[in-house]
Amino acid sequence: MSIVLHGVAAGKGIAIGHAHLITRGTAEVPQYDIDDDGIAAETARFEAAVKATRKELEQLRNAIPENAPTELGAFISLHLMLLTDVTLSREPIDILKEQHINAEWALKQQSDKLAAQFDSIDDAYLRERKQDMLQVVQRIHNNLAGLSNDLNLSDNPFEDTVLIAHDLSPADTVLFKEQHITAFVTDIGGPTSHTAILGRSLDIPSVIGLHNARRLITENEIVIVDGINGILIIAPDDIVLNEYRRLEREYRSHKRELSKLKKTAATTADGINIELSANIESHEDIKALHTVGADGVGLFRSEFLYLNRDTMPSEDEQYEVYGGIVKKMKGKPLTIRTVDLGVDKNPRWFGQNATPNGSLNPALGLTGIRLCLAEPVMFRTQMRAILRAARHGTVHIMWPMITSVSEVRQCLIHLETARRQLSERGEAFGEVSVGCMIEIPSAAMTVGSILKLVDFISIGTNDLIQYVLSVDRGDDAVSHLYQPSHPAVLKMVQHIIKTANRMEKSVSICGEMAGDTQFTRVLLGMGLRRFSMNPNNLLAVKNIVLQSDTGKLENGIARIMRNEDPEKSEKLLKTLNQ
Repeated sequence: MSIVLHGVAAGKGIAIGHAHLITRGTAEVPQYDIDDDGIAAETARFEAAVKATRKELEQLRNAIPENAPTELGAFISLHLMLLTDVTLSREPIDILKEQHINAEWALKQQSDKLAAQFDSIDDAYLRERKQDMLQVVQRIHNNLAGLSNDLNLSDNPFEDTVLIAHDLSPADTVLFKEQHITAFVTDIGGPTSHTAILGRSLDIPSVIGLHNARRLITENEIVIVDGINGILIIAPDDIVLNEYRRLEREYRSHKRELSKLKKTAATTADGINIELSANIESHEDIKALHTVGADGVGLFRSEFLYLNRDTMPSEDEQYEVYGGIVKKMKGKPLTIRTVDLGVDKNPRWFGQNATPNGSLNPALGLTGIRLCLAEPVMFRTQMRAILRAARHGTVHIMWPMITSVSEVRQCLIHLETARRQLSERGEAFGEVSVGCMIEIPSAAMTVGSILKLVDFISIGTNDLIQYVLSVDRGDDAVSHLYQPSHPAVLKMVQHIIKTANRMEKSVSICGEMAGDTQFTRVLLGMGLRRFSMNPNNLLAVKNIVLQSDTGKLENGIARIMRNEDPEKSEKLLKTLNQ
């Protein structure tokens, strides 16, 4: 009998294959007392397990294939950073010494404490980092217990393998390029989990957050992974199997057709030119940008330069990175978002400033531009590096998490100070356009005043939606309420776009809505002319752009904007997209 499970769509596409169940080498956590004479040996055993775990992760990072997604190395580096943090590398030792207990039980007590702290965080992305912590803990525990941490795929005889796991770590996916992995599914994970991000980056069909898939599937069973609709079908009958084989062929054919659009200008049917840019995280992503023919970089997430290291990057080091990317852009513009640190993105070298003790909701605390303004030396160092890189091409500076006009004024003062410091040093630098992210409702409602001070704005829809609807999409209890098509969201986005267009200032969207084809036409109809997205989504969005006549969208847009019933929004969007 067929079973259909619904989860979160991660990597797009459809795959049909044989299930291979991932069984981890786990064991019950033992609990026993250690006498005074055994404490030193138990401490040494724990330290050896941590050292062995570090060696494993470093070897995996060095083994990452050149064509692997950039995020893979960043995530494994994050695991290394978690491993070296005192909360995992030293505090279990303090517990075992204080309580005279074995290392495994001390590690469990500490991981339970950390897990509870993660569970109390409101922000979905930050809370998902709990799984990264638990994956590192599992590696340490397995090394204590003498169990293997390897993902065993050698006994799998099929070339159409679908991995079925409770969870997959970034380290596990290093092996994907070497094995015949058609798709994967996991029981846990949300839209912002590393598993979901890797599924999208690997461009492999995947569905996560299925809860019971691992328990319901038997080894080698035929399964269908629908990464478009977030569906897993177990033991499909012939009718369903044949239909999905047809859909799989159609999807592959559609991707081949989209690849032909690389050099086609993104011009609507009524002759309006649309700019399609890419969101990137490192210089390694530039290749993907040129592969799909993006018009530039609409969002470079610079905080990855600051993470996974023991010291803050110097001005020269940042200049080398930014300048290198500008040169690889081949004349296309690069928009650098200044460092967006805080909460889980709190580097070890930064101390505790980003997450003050006693904060009940660190995601609403000292983060984003607030943190940069509180640390002016760090902020101006980065902007000096960006200004120097601007000598080599077109560069824009974009400030994150702006809430008010006063913050923009402060940013401009710091930028002018950075210019003056370079001039006093006799250092050459270039001119930059300045802009900010609009992702906080207060900024959205006062966007007209903000636009008087900047050259451009970019709408960060991911955070904006969560703040507008007060919904955490990573929380299973309320994630169904996370609705980008909610009338309140669409009205706010339209207000931002119309205000910018009226003031003749550039406006783009760099959140997930920009790369979601069901919103392409409604955004075009609102007057948006610049989109920035994951490179994997660009050609599909371009295809919609080419088929759209903005003049014919006006009536549909008017109906959508008059609607105030969330239940009708999806239907109105479907009508617009027909």
